Amino acid sequence: MRSLRFLGMLLVVCASVAMISGCDEELKNCKLQTEQQTKQIAQLETEAQTTRLELDQLKRKLATAEGMGGADAEAMKQKIAALEEDLAKKKALIASMQQQLLSGGIQLPAELNTLLEDFAKKSPDMVTYDPARGIVKFKSDLLFEKGSDKVAADAVDAVKSLCGIMNSEKGKDFDIVIAGHTDDLKIAKPETREVHPTNWHLSAHRGISVLNVMAENGIASERMSVRGFGEFRPIAPNEPNKKGNSQNRRVEIYIVPRGV
Repeated sequence: MRSLRFLGMLLVVCASVAMISGCDEELKNCKLQTEQQTKQIAQLETEAQTTRLELDQLKRKLATAEGMGGADAEAMKQKIAALEEDLAKKKALIASMQQQLLSGGIQLPAELNTLLEDFAKKSPDMVTYDPARGIVKFKSDLLFEKGSDKVAADAVDAVKSLCGIMNSEKGKDFDIVIAGHTDDLKIAKPETREVHPTNWHLSAHRGISVLNVMAENGIASERMSVRGFGEFRPIAPNEPNKKGNSQNRRVEIYIVPRGV
């Protein structure tokens, strides 16, 4: 299967309005290959769930068999070990493929890339842009009110500007994946925990808040999705004794081919 970087290169070729006939077919091929990888992930997840269920059943049987003793118990132990190894391999492959699809990102068409670079330059304290991977990053400390999923008033304009780019001729053929991240500080205030019980909740809720602002500014709902990673994908070490790191408090927006 071609790498996502190669898919991005094909998209660069196909994105120009003045491109030769057959561009639409190339873009469809780009999407098809990404869709195929998504389907493979779904199939692996189904297989992993089946293995997990079989493993649980065998462990329950083993608990009974060990009480009685005999060769059956030893045979079940060996089968359990084999199933655990198989499950671990499937989980590792799923994680690798998901990382490739999301975190790998793609290189965007030149004109869209330029628009996004200019957008990030206008708010360098709040926004960064990775042109090699097609990722716009917002710093949560500036995007949200402290301990909240409410988008700060002075950050709404930046999100609106991004919406303008994504609804332009250069961006309309791409979808948006919004991923929220936190540091490792636990939710301390009881009133905050009532709304965001864990960092997972807070990261997902913040992603949804950005999605809502984008929806209010003309991005079609079917073009957007949200993921929440909590504290579990830091980009820099958190300080000892749960002191966190502002670099890890972020919202990442991945720009991906339309419909995949």
